[in-house]
Amino acid sequence: MTVQSLSPLAQPLKIACCQLMGSTNKLKNLENAKKHIIEAASNDAKLIILPECFNAPYAVDKFEEYAEEIPNGETTKFLSSLAKELSIFLVGGSIPELAFDESGNKRIYNTSVTFNPRGEIIGKHRKVHLFDMCIPNGIQFKESDSLTAGNKATVFELEGYGTVGEAICYDIRFPELFSIACRPPNNAFAMIVPAAFNMSTGPLHWHILAQARAIDNECFVIMCSPARDTVSGGYVAYGRSMIIDPMGKILCEAGEGEEIVYAEIDSSVQDMMKAGIPLEQHRRFDVYQDTSIGAKVSDI
Repeated sequence: MTVQSLSPLAQPLKIACCQLMGSTNKLKNLENAKKHIIEAASNDAKLIILPECFNAPYAVDKFEEYAEEIPNGETTKFLSSLAKELSIFLVGGSIPELAFDESGNKRIYNTSVTFNPRGEIIGKHRKVHLFDMCIPNGIQFKESDSLTAGNKATVFELEGYGTVGEAICYDIRFPELFSIACRPPNNAFAMIVPAAFNMSTGPLHWHILAQARAIDNECFVIMCSPARDTVSGGYVAYGRSMIIDPMGKILCEAGEGEEIVYAEIDSSVQDMMKAGIPLEQHRRFDVYQDTSIGAKVSDI
């Protein structure tokens, strides 16, 4: 367990990232998540975050098998009840979501749902950029074989703290999604990113991308990964869950196994960074287009 705090704050928000070891047993995964959420809440965390695909194997051929409807599925009800019981903000990592389009066609999304301390859904992000990747001598993975991409950026309000945005894993490679959340009118002070980088991209890009997005947007970036499982023979996540401040400083970082990491943050740190390096004042939209204008934002 790692704890890192900034200087004394007027209105701190204690965050916990629960880095969990998954399995093929959904009930076991939910119970494991519950154990870690309760532990994090007992350590006064007010915002608790789970990893990408925490309730199911991260496998293209398994997404449909484990998919549930939102908000009436087992996992959503489970997390809602837990958020209410513990009076916490809870970001449910992501789960395979079963949905139907206007024509009645079945769709599977990689979806994250966030709850307030009353157990109400306040945010829902469908992964916008699907991970279709073929790295020479490395991983081959094609989410689009079974998943449908989301089509909206996501921001929501943490009552008493401010606006946050969300992305899922591969989304972090697309700065535009972060710009929509962090620039006016949304002005998010943090981006939450449940993510399962692999052992090819993790060592190369995990830290660099997260720190770059924090610095680009002068926001906190919160990365929550599954634990590294080298035994079961499935997808191997990189681990290293971490929380980064608007200056690009890593406030806390997990290792490879199951672990909870904590950081206490406050949006005033973002205000100080923006005052010192006023990127908003220096942007030259007369030279390049503002990609955040007219973007579609999720309304749950």
